Amino acid sequence: MDNKITRKSFLKKASVLTLGFAGLGNYLLANSINTLSDLSYSLVKDPKGILNLPSGFKYKIVSQFKDKMNDGLQVPNHADGMGCFKIDSERVALIRNHELGRFEEFNFKTDYSKSAFAKINDIPDWYPLESMYDQCKDGNPCYGGTTTTIYNTKNFNVENEYLSLAGTLVNCSGGITPWGTWITCEETVATKNSFLLKNHGYNFEVIPNIKRKLANPQPIKSMGRFRHEAVAFHNGETGSVYQTEDRKNGLIYRFLPNNKTKLLNGGRLQALAFIDELSLDTRNWKKQKIKQGESFNVKWFDLENVESPNDDLREQGFEKGCAKFARPEGMWEHHGKIYFTCTSGGKNELGQIWEYTPSLHEGSSKEQKYPAKLKLFFESDDAKSLDMCDNITISPFGDIIICEDGKGSDYLVGIKSDGKSYKIAKNILNSSEFAGACFSPDGKILFVNIYKPSITLAITGNWADLTAS
Repeated sequence: MDNKITRKSFLKKASVLTLGFAGLGNYLLANSINTLSDLSYSLVKDPKGILNLPSGFKYKIVSQFKDKMNDGLQVPNHADGMGCFKIDSERVALIRNHELGRFEEFNFKTDYSKSAFAKINDIPDWYPLESMYDQCKDGNPCYGGTTTTIYNTKNFNVENEYLSLAGTLVNCSGGITPWGTWITCEETVATKNSFLLKNHGYNFEVIPNIKRKLANPQPIKSMGRFRHEAVAFHNGETGSVYQTEDRKNGLIYRFLPNNKTKLLNGGRLQALAFIDELSLDTRNWKKQKIKQGESFNVKWFDLENVESPNDDLREQGFEKGCAKFARPEGMWEHHGKIYFTCTSGGKNELGQIWEYTPSLHEGSSKEQKYPAKLKLFFESDDAKSLDMCDNITISPFGDIIICEDGKGSDYLVGIKSDGKSYKIAKNILNSSEFAGACFSPDGKILFVNIYKPSITLAITGNWADLTAS
C-alpha cells in the first residue's frame, strides 16, 4: 500500500464493518453510511526509519531478532501471533509465536541462524531435549515455538526473556484462553518422515511464567490436525473454541471440549455450515454469493478422524455441507461475538471480515432451535481500502485493529465503532507485515510485531485522542 491511501476511500469500505460493532445492524445497508466523516491523522515520519506514528505517539523496541535472551539463546526470527497477560500491577508477559520451520528438503538441517538455537553446539546444556516436542533425527529440535518476554510497563524495561515452547513447526497465530494461557498453533501438516520424528499440525498450550520455563510440549490432538492459524474462545456453558484454517478453501472449526479449562481432555471437532445452502462457497471469487452486510443462520457438523493423516479435513467437511472460506486467518472474541478475517476473500482477493454471533445455547442440543448467525461485515474491493487483512484484535475502547499483510507498505489500521477510521502505524523499515497486535490489560500500550526481521514494539500515546468521537 502506498502513502496515497485516503481516509474517505477506506471509510466507504470499512464503515459497514464498524457500524456493526456499534450494534447498528439495520443500518448496514443504508446509503447514508458513506457520508460519515472520518478521522484523518497524519503519521509523523520516523527519523529512525522503523515506524511512522500519529503526532504525540512514540514507540520503544521491546525485543528484536538476535537479541540475547536471559536463557542464553537468541530471539528467533519471524515473530507472528502474540498475546499479552497481566502478571501484576507493573508487569505483563508477552508470549510470541515464531513461524519457523525445519524441513530437510529446505536445507534447514544445519542452519540455526533464524532460530533461538543459533550458534549453539550442545542444546541440552540450555534445555533438556525431552522438553521439546520434535527433536528430529539429528537431535536438534524443530525451530518453531514461542518466546516469553516479561515486560515492566512502568519503566518500559524487559525483566526476563526466554524460550517458552520448543520443537514445534511454523507457529503462526493462536489465542488467549479465558483462564489466562496462550494457545499457539502450528500452520503446517508436516508428517513424521525420514527427518521429523513426529507429526505436526497441532495446537499447544503455553502458561505465562515470570521465570524461565518450557511449556509442556503436548499437542492438543482432539482439536484437529490441519493448517491452524488462530483460535478464539466463547466463555459460555460449553466453552466453545473456534479455529481458523489458513487455506484457500479453509473451514471454520468449533471444538467442544470435555472440560472447558483442560483442552487435553478431549472433545468434539466440528465445522461451520450455512443452514439455507450447504457447501456454500463464501469466497465470492467468481460469483457474489454473499453480499456485504448479509446475515445468515448457521449450524455445525461433526468431523471424524480429526488427526487427518491425509490432510483432508476440509474436504470431509465440504462433503458434509460445510462452508468454504478464503484463507481464514486472524480471530478475536469481543463481547461474546467472534470476529475473523479471510485474507484473500472477495472478487479481488483483498480480504473479508466476518462476525459470528453464537447461539444463546451454543454447543448444546437447543442451538438447533436458536441458531447462531454469521455476517459478512466487510469485503474489500480496493487495496487502498484494505490490502489483505491478517491478524485482528479489538482494543479496550472497542475499536477494531487490523494488521495488514498486503503488497508494498503495510499499516496498522484502527476502525471506530461510529464509522471513523484512522491509521495507527506504518512500517517504513521494509515490506514485512505487521502481526500479533495486542493491548496491555490496562489499555495503555499496544504491542505489535514486525514479522521479519523480528521486532516487537510497544506503542504509547494519548489513545483517547484517537478514539474520541
